[in-house]
Amino acid sequence: MSNSALSDTVFQTYLDAPTSPKLALPAKSCDAHVHVFGPRAHFPFSPNRKITPADAPKEKLFALHKRLGIERCVIVQSVVHGYDNSVVEDAIAAGGGNYLGVALVDVDVSNQELKRLSSRGFRALRFHFMKHISAGYDVKQVLQLTFRLAEVGMHLQVHFESELVHTIGVALLDSAVPVVIDHMGRVDATLGENHTDFQALMRLLDNSNFYVKVSGIDRIESNAHAGSGYPMGTQLAARLVTNFPEQCVWGLDWPHPNHTHIPDDGELVDALSKIAPTSEALKNILVNNPHNLYRFEN
Repeated sequence: MSNSALSDTVFQTYLDAPTSPKLALPAKSCDAHVHVFGPRAHFPFSPNRKITPADAPKEKLFALHKRLGIERCVIVQSVVHGYDNSVVEDAIAAGGGNYLGVALVDVDVSNQELKRLSSRGFRALRFHFMKHISAGYDVKQVLQLTFRLAEVGMHLQVHFESELVHTIGVALLDSAVPVVIDHMGRVDATLGENHTDFQALMRLLDNSNFYVKVSGIDRIESNAHAGSGYPMGTQLAARLVTNFPEQCVWGLDWPHPNHTHIPDDGELVDALSKIAPTSEALKNILVNNPHNLYRFEN
């Protein structure tokens, strides 16, 4: 697709007015996976992006969180902005200590830049191994980088297709820092919890160095749509929370790029009543675990 074609087609990826959730969230609840896009007039999109989403600036994100009862957040740099992390850095600075970040960089990032990112509130680096996003990275190079991440107090976040849990996932056992797996390893929820990919994901989590985001219930269930309740994705998320209560964090994945439909953020919050059905479980994944993993200071 040419850059001009990208500029001509803008995709809306989020609802301006999601439903208000019925579930009341505990104080200091954290949404550990969102993005910000633009505004393009101030933060240009990467020429290598696959789509052009509508602007989803920090002001929209802050308003959404206020509506949903979310006080803390981790903003993940998107490929929409490439390696220029300034859009996330700007949102962190405006977040009053309640917003932190995950950066995108190349594997040869300098030590000076790692220290700078850490000082600006970035707690991790994210690497994609998804075919639809990029050709992926050499996991050996990423593992070498983890030794430098340890020196600046950052961890590793990875996004991979479910079958890669058996290869990329296993290789990451050698990471020098904690590893956070995005969106439940993108397993196919329709295959159930006994499928080999989900079982391999749980074996990784037997290692306390691994964490998982119980986000993406709306992504891992084929033919899912807003209003469905995402029962299959919710069931897998609940299993992870039950089995690994101290290694799960949660996120909306707003503003829902590269998706089959536009989820209702209020519905995603209400799904937490099934994912973490006790007050203890809910506080773990929304408050305690993200506080410990991301080191919120206030």
